Amino acid sequence: MQVWTLDASRCRGSLPAARVAGLLAAIGEGDVSAFAGEVLKTIGGAVRASQCTVFAYEFSNRPRTVSVADYRGGRFLNDVADKYIQLFYELDGNQPIVSGEYAEAKEGSVLFHRQRSDEIAHEGYRQACYEKPRVSDRVALLMRPEAGIWLSVNLYRNDDQGVFGDGEIDTLESLSPILALAAKHHYALAGQHRQGTPQLMLSRLRSRCPELPKRELDVVRGVLEGRSAREIAESMGIQPSSVVTYQKRAYRRLGISSQRELFALCVAAPHAGHFIS
Repeated sequence: MQVWTLDASRCRGSLPAARVAGLLAAIGEGDVSAFAGEVLKTIGGAVRASQCTVFAYEFSNRPRTVSVADYRGGRFLNDVADKYIQLFYELDGNQPIVSGEYAEAKEGSVLFHRQRSDEIAHEGYRQACYEKPRVSDRVALLMRPEAGIWLSVNLYRNDDQGVFGDGEIDTLESLSPILALAAKHHYALAGQHRQGTPQLMLSRLRSRCPELPKRELDVVRGVLEGRSAREIAESMGIQPSSVVTYQKRAYRRLGISSQRELFALCVAAPHAGHFIS
């Protein structure tokens, strides 16, 4: 796996006006596949890529799909993205970037992360997110539009296309400023409104009670987003009864007993409240 920072001096690429116009027109489009699809079209004349996903990493929570496009169409890549979010995102090489040494990178900077299928040791992750969708190589353009938030524009090669060549990587670098800027504005118009208060509340809970396990955090996030136990269960791939169990455990750990107290705790002063480990 490789990680590097964009060298602005190499950004001398150009695009036909029609392709730029298409990309700009997709910014803010509500169709989840529109923006990612235009990214594929934008680079298509110079770099072959079969799939594109755009993820938002917000306040150290699970990533969220902003846009996704697959040359096959349909729900296939959406399902792969959902499985990645539910089960495998912590194994992704992107994770140490957004939560580790680069977490406080300068806002507006662009990082590249390249991850090939044969570099993934975890069998389940490799099979679900690379082998089943026939991905051989991925290049991620990562940017930090504001504090606590990262966006990742992921471009994938099919196994029959091989891996990205050096010239194609150079081309992606040269085009990355416009791709990054478009992704930032698309997120602001069509993605950012979906995050906000629940994610900020969850971030506060995590900082106040870091011992909350992942499953309990996921259930609490669903509660903060106003979802029912059934809806939370479907998103997590568990039974509604398990949602209730995790919710009770989280409340006990937080020293509360109701949803009303949960919301009160989220908006309380950082030093207020007590937690039970």
